[in-house]
Formats: sequence, C-alpha cells, structure tokens
Amino acid sequence: MRWWVVLCVLLSRPALAGESRFYFSGDGTLRLHHAHFAGEVLEVRYRQADGSYDPAALKQIAHFFRNRTDGEQGTVSLRLIELLDYVQDRYRPKRMTLVSGYRSPQFNQSLRAGGRKVAEASVHTEGLAADVQLAGLKLRPVWNQLRAEKTGGVGLYAGEGFIHLDAGQPRFWEAATSGVDKNLAKENARLFARTEFDRYATLDGAAIRLHSVTALPLAIARTAHLGDAALTLEPRSSFAHLEGDCWVWRVPPESYELGVSSVIAAPTQPMPIRLSTCEPRIGATPAEVLTNPIERLAVPPP
Repeated sequence: MRWWVVLCVLLSRPALAGESRFYFSGDGTLRLHHAHFAGEVLEVRYRQADGSYDPAALKQIAHFFRNRTDGEQGTVSLRLIELLDYVQDRYRPKRMTLVSGYRSPQFNQSLRAGGRKVAEASVHTEGLAADVQLAGLKLRPVWNQLRAEKTGGVGLYAGEGFIHLDAGQPRFWEAATSGVDKNLAKENARLFARTEFDRYATLDGAAIRLHSVTALPLAIARTAHLGDAALTLEPRSSFAHLEGDCWVWRVPPESYELGVSSVIAAPTQPMPIRLSTCEPRIGATPAEVLTNPIERLAVPPP
C-alpha cells in the first residue's frame, strides 16, 4: 500500500470539535509560493471544519513539496504542515515561499557531494522539514520567538534569506553553528520519536515514528511507558521482527513506525512516552528515546 493511501486513511479521522490536535497549528489553510517552480502556488484547505484532514489536500501538499530535481514525492508530516500554518497565521508574511521541502536521499547526497552544507541524515528526507522565505518580515525576531516557544527545529539562514522549520526535537542554530559537516547523527546519535498527534482521547492505536535512524540493527522494547503506565507496541510493517521482548529492524523499512495496542487514556498534563532500546546497542544509540509530550484531548460538553 502506497504511503499516501495509509496517510489519508490515518488522518481523515475526525478530531473532537473546537480543539487542535497539535500544540502549534493554524486555521487549516495554507498558501505557499514555490522558489523553484516559477508561478506555482499552493493554496489549500487541508483541515476541514470537523477537524478531519482532507486526503485530496494532503496529496496536493505532497506534490508541492516534491523533490525539485526529479519530482519524487515523499511523506510530508502533518505536524510540519500545521507548524507552517501556525507561522503563516501568527506572523502574516506578505508571501511565504518554499525553498526546500522533501528531498530524496539521493538528491540530499548529491547536494553533499557538490559541497552544499546539508546534513547527511537531513530531516528533509523524512518529510519533516521546510526551508521558507517570509517576505516582509525580519527573520531574526521570528527565529528568536519560535526557538523560545520550542516549536521544533528552527534554523536561521540570514545570508540566504530563509528560516528552516522542522517537526523534530526543539533545537536551534544559525548557518555558522549548524554543524552539518560533523555528521552529528552518526550511529543513531540523534535518534528521536514523534507521535502522530499531541492530543489524544485514548492512546489505543496511536502511531509513533522513529526518525534519524542511521545505523542498523535497531531494537526497541515491546513495552514503553507513559508515567507509571505500561504501553504495548506493535510494528506497522513486516520489516520489524520480535526477538525476545524487542522489535528489531535489520533492514531499512519505508518508515520506522510502531502502534500502541494498549487501551489507556492520554494524560491530563503533557507527558512524553518513553521508549527503550535493547542491547546490544549499535554505535551511539541511546538507551531511552522520548516522544514529544502528549496530553488528553478534552471532550466537548454535550
């Protein structure tokens, strides 16, 4: 099954009315110009009035974010889409232009080979990042405010005239301090996890993805924890195999995705899910991986 079919089925489920599923989100519409395809403009309502996501709109976004050399498309994180919408609605640039969206691993490697300063394990290759120009705005104040809010990864490229936004762990940098030439993600050193949403009514069926996997095998304990509660994890693909009490990937799948199969309510206060890796750990693989904090989705009054 192709990735966008899975994504559309997953994301077309309605949310409870009146509350965003993400900590950082906009009004559900996005307008972007493209820096590399002259005259191409994306103007789309991706979130419907009932809180569900429009599959056709998500396909439009994936096409707009396509790899600029060969048109290859990849998953575009819904968390990233909402973050871009948040930035657009809050700061209201005269024009928001996409400089770089999805990059195929091959294109990303070709940029590195050509001397461009891009990370070997760039989150652009996982559909988690966008470089955007914000016409009419001073970039540094925007960068300072977004890093203070801990929206995710925020990079300031003042000389190039754009800001990097990503749905990864909160961190910040400027062009001179990015460290892309140091291969900081080597041997799973920057392994991190993200849940499908920030707010849930129940965690049964919630999806967790692992990102910045740069070395295999990778083994994740079948039992994760949310505070004192234990959660059972099941892989969403046949690439992971159960070895003892751990799910092990020995060959790279399309995505490293696990689903929660425990019936448990989300916490009333923001709290991360704690995943444990299993020994023997390869390279710099951390012993524990935390997701973004999640919290309970409030039920509207009858």
